[in-house]
Amino acid sequence: MQNVIIGSWINTISPVCAEIMSSAGFDYLVVDAEHSSADFTQTQAIFQAIKAANPDCSPMVRMPGNRYAETKRYLDAGAAGVIAPFVNTKEDADELIRSVKYPPQGDRGLGFGRSLGYGFAVEEYLAEANKRSFIAVQIEHIQGVENLDAILSVEGIDAAIIGPYDLSASMGLTAQFDHPEYLMARNRVLEGCRKHGVRAGIHVVQPEPGEALERIREGYSMIAYSLDITMLGVSCRKGLHAIRNGMDQ
Repeated sequence: MQNVIIGSWINTISPVCAEIMSSAGFDYLVVDAEHSSADFTQTQAIFQAIKAANPDCSPMVRMPGNRYAETKRYLDAGAAGVIAPFVNTKEDADELIRSVKYPPQGDRGLGFGRSLGYGFAVEEYLAEANKRSFIAVQIEHIQGVENLDAILSVEGIDAAIIGPYDLSASMGLTAQFDHPEYLMARNRVLEGCRKHGVRAGIHVVQPEPGEALERIREGYSMIAYSLDITMLGVSCRKGLHAIRNGMDQ
C-alpha cells in the first residue's frame, strides 16, 4: 500500500482557518478556487498562512478550470500542486501537463512570482519544479471514468481524485453513494489508478473518520477529509443540539 496522505478543502477564504487547519497536521490543504469566491491574491495569502503554520503541509489549489493562463499563476503564487476539475479526456490531461510543467515536458512560462522567490531563487526552483509539482485530475463525470486509461497514460499525473457528488450526478444517481452502478464506477477508478501506479483519491465530504478509514482500507491513498465550512457547520449543529436537548431535560 502507498503511504496515505490526508488533506482537506478550504472554502472560507480565511488565512486564519487555513493556519489553524495546517497546524493541526494535515499533509495538504486545498484552496477551492472552483466553488468559492477566492481570487489570486486571497489564494496566495492562504498559501502563506499554510506554510507559516506548518512547513510540511503542502498548499494546493482546486482550480476553477483547466486553463493555461490560470494554472501557471497559481503555481507562481506558491501552489505545491494543482487539482483540475472535470478531466474527462486525454486531451484535458495533456493540457494540464502543458500548463504545469516547464519545457521540455510542458510549456509553463517563467515569471518572478512567489514560488521562484520573487526572482531570487530561480535556479533552485527550476531544478526541482517539474519533479516536485503535484498534479491531480478530478474524475467527476462518467466520461472521465470511461476514458480513465487514456487519461492516466499521460506522463506526469500523480493522482486521480473522485468527486462523489458530481460523478454520481453525471450517472443520474445524485448522492446515491450506495448504488451498485456508482460503486462500480468508483471501483473502476481505483483499479485504473493501481494499473497506472498513481494515487487513487476520493473526497470524504462529511467529517466522518470512519468513512475515511473505510476508503483507506479499500486502497485509496489520497484522502480529502471534508472541508472547513462543513466541519464548522457540523460542529456548531452538534454542539447546539446537545445543549438545547440538555436544557429540556
